[in-house]
Amino acid sequence: MAVDELQAIIQRCQILEEADFKGEDFNLFLVAGQKCLEDGYAAQLLEVIQNEKNKVIIKNMGWNLISPLVRCIFMYKQEDDKREHCLRILDQLAQLCNPKELVLGLLEQIEQTSGDQVCQTVMLLLQPLQTVLLKLQNKKAYSVGLSLAMIMNQLTPLPVPYTKQQIQEDKLGLCQCCNAVVDFAKPFVNEVVKNMEKSSEYDDRELKEELLKFCMKSLKYPLLTAQLEQLEGIEEHPFRHFATEIIDILWNIRELMPLVFLHHKGKSPPWENQEFADIERKNSADSLACLSYLMFVQHFGIECFPVVFSPSYLLLCNMTHIEVLLKRTEESMLSKGLDLCESSLLRMEDNSLLHDYLEFRGFINVPQDLVKIMTLCPMEHLRKKSLSILQLFIDKFDTEGKYTLFRCLLKTSNHAGVEGYIIKNIKDQIHLSLTKECDNMWFTGHHLISLLDLVLSLPEGAETDLLQNSDRIMASLNLLRYLVIKDCESDSQTGVWTTLPKIEQNFLKPLRVGLNMSKAHYEAEIKNKKENRKEAHSSNTVCSVTVSGEKMPAMTTGMQLQVLHSALFTFDLIESVLARVEELIEVKIKAVMDEN
Repeated sequence: MAVDELQAIIQRCQILEEADFKGEDFNLFLVAGQKCLEDGYAAQLLEVIQNEKNKVIIKNMGWNLISPLVRCIFMYKQEDDKREHCLRILDQLAQLCNPKELVLGLLEQIEQTSGDQVCQTVMLLLQPLQTVLLKLQNKKAYSVGLSLAMIMNQLTPLPVPYTKQQIQEDKLGLCQCCNAVVDFAKPFVNEVVKNMEKSSEYDDRELKEELLKFCMKSLKYPLLTAQLEQLEGIEEHPFRHFATEIIDILWNIRELMPLVFLHHKGKSPPWENQEFADIERKNSADSLACLSYLMFVQHFGIECFPVVFSPSYLLLCNMTHIEVLLKRTEESMLSKGLDLCESSLLRMEDNSLLHDYLEFRGFINVPQDLVKIMTLCPMEHLRKKSLSILQLFIDKFDTEGKYTLFRCLLKTSNHAGVEGYIIKNIKDQIHLSLTKECDNMWFTGHHLISLLDLVLSLPEGAETDLLQNSDRIMASLNLLRYLVIKDCESDSQTGVWTTLPKIEQNFLKPLRVGLNMSKAHYEAEIKNKKENRKEAHSSNTVCSVTVSGEKMPAMTTGMQLQVLHSALFTFDLIESVLARVEELIEVKIKAVMDEN
C-alpha cells in the first residue's frame, strides 16, 4: 500500500516540470516515503530513488527523507538487510539531492539529536555531509563553517572521558566521534593547502578562517578537559591522536606559529553586546592556553618549533596561558596549568630570571594563584605540586626579584602557613648573603631592615590570634634567632642590631603579652571544662567549643580538652623559642658591654 502511494505520487510528478513542483507535492512525497520506511519497504524505496527517470524528483524532494531515514537506521539492528538498504538510500541522496538543501537537512537532523544519540548521529551523517559539501565547489566556506560549528556545539555538552577506564569504554562514542570529525575536515584542509601552494598571496581566507575556528573550538573542547598523558594499556590514546590532528591542521594552514606567539591572529568579531565579546575573549584564551600546553608540555608539533627563543621569552609568552589555567577549578585544567608552569620554569637556570619581569602582571598574579591552590584546592596532589612550583618560581629569580616577590607574597597571601614558608625562604637568602664572598645588598643592610619590618611584627599586636598565626610566628622567631646568632653586633651586616629596639617594641613584647593572655584564657577554659565534666559525671557529654575564631564540630568534653591541651602545647613551643631568642640577645649585649 505504501509503495503504491509512492509510485502514484512519482508518476504524477514525472509529467511535471521542475519549476511546477508545489508544496503539496513535497508533503505527499514525504508522507509516502516515510510510510515506506516505517513499513519495511526500504528496498522498494531504494529502487525508486535509483530509477533514472526520478532523478529530478529526488533532486528536489529527496532531502525531506533524511529525518525518517535516520530514525529507521537506528531502529534496525546492525546486521539487518533493511538497515543496509537505508544506508544505501542515504548515500544515494547525498549523490542526487540539491546540495544546499541537503546540507540544511543533514544539519537540521544533527541539531535535533540529543543525549546518547549525538555521537551516533554525527558519525552516521559525516560522510554524506562531506560528499555534499565537496559538491559546492568554490562557495563552500560558509557551509563548511556552519557544519563544523553545528557538530561541535552538539558535542560540547557531552562529558569528556577522563580516566583510563572511561576512555576505554567510551560509552557515548565521543572519542571515536572527535577523530571522525577531523577526518571529515581533511579534504577542506587539503583544499586550503593546495590553494596556498598555488599562490603565496592566497587571499581567499574564508575557508581557512572556518577551519581555524574549528581548531580553536576543539582546543577548548574536548582537549582542554581531556586527560592527555600517555596511559599504559591504551595503544593509541584517542585524545592524543585528536590533538596531533588539530596541531597538524594548524600547521598546514600556517596558523600554528602565529597563534603561539601573536596570541590571537586577526581581530575579534565586533560584538555589539559586551557580554558576547567577553565570552569570545574567554573562549579564545582557553583555547590558546590549551595549545600552549600541547606544545610545551606534551610536545605536539614541537618539531615545527624554531629553536631560537630564550627560555625567559618562552616563559613570558606562556605566563598569560598559565594564569588562565590556574584560575580554573577543574582538576584537568588546573593540572595542565601547573604542568605548563613547571615545564616553562624548568627550562631556566636558577637565579637567571631578571627582576624586571615582575613588571609584567602575570609574574605577580601566577605566584598568588599558586598560593590560592596551595591553601584552597581540595585535591592534595595539586596542593603539593603548587608548593613545589612556587619554590621553583622563587628559585629562578635573581636576588632583587626574590626580594620583591617575598614582599608581595607576605602582603597578599593572608595565610600563616604560606607566610611562614616565605619567611623560611628569606632566612635561606640571608644565609647565602652572609656566607658568600660576594656582597648581596638585598638581603643585608637597609633593604633587609625594610623586609624585617614586615616579618617581625604581629598583625594585631598583643591581641593577635597566636594559634591561627603560629606557623608565621615560629618562622619569624627562628629567623630572628638565626640573625642574633649569626650576625655580630659590631658588624651588623643584616641591620638586626640597629633595629633591635623596634623589633622588641613591635614583635617581642606584644608576643610575650599575647602568650600570657592566650595561655591564661586556655588554662581557664580547661579548668572550666573539667569542672563541668565532674558535674555531669560523664566524659561523653556533647558540647561545642570555639578555637581560633572557628566553632568546632560537636565533640565530647574529653575531645575538647584534648584540643585545648594541644593549643597550650603550641603556646609552650612558641614561648620556649621566644625565651631562647631573648636569652641570646641578652648574652650578646652583655658580651659587648663587657668588652667596652
